[in-house]
Amino acid sequence: MITAAKILLTLTVLGYALITIKADFNKTHATNPKWTPHARFHVVWQILSYSGVGLIALYLIWIDGPRPLERLYLAAAISAAIYGAFFAAVLMRPMFGGALYDDNGYRPFTPPIGPKAWQWDVNVTAFTVLTTIMAAGVVALLAS
Repeated sequence: MITAAKILLTLTVLGYALITIKADFNKTHATNPKWTPHARFHVVWQILSYSGVGLIALYLIWIDGPRPLERLYLAAAISAAIYGAFFAAVLMRPMFGGALYDDNGYRPFTPPIGPKAWQWDVNVTAFTVLTTIMAAGVVALLAS
């Protein structure tokens, strides 16, 4: 179960540490001409921070040494903090005038299941899947 937990937690970390580089370091975010320069600065800072934190989490997951379960729980806690903050921001959007997407960014899509009128947000969908993978990793840890 430890190996399964390591793999699941690795996927979770890659979601915030690697995929964000591809998803956000482009014209929809970091070089979006409609964003203010300060907003672009913050998104680049976020991308680089998540990548650095992700490297630390991957080290905790895969390095040999003492307290392997504690290291895996810490890596899971880091992921939970990052994904939890995302969902908190989703819920707090009315407080700061936030939106899930911009007109020139990643648009919502019609899901493969459900009514055609439904629209799923790319980030909410991806982070829900990754949070579920993280929870499965924690369940695998608890079963160890």
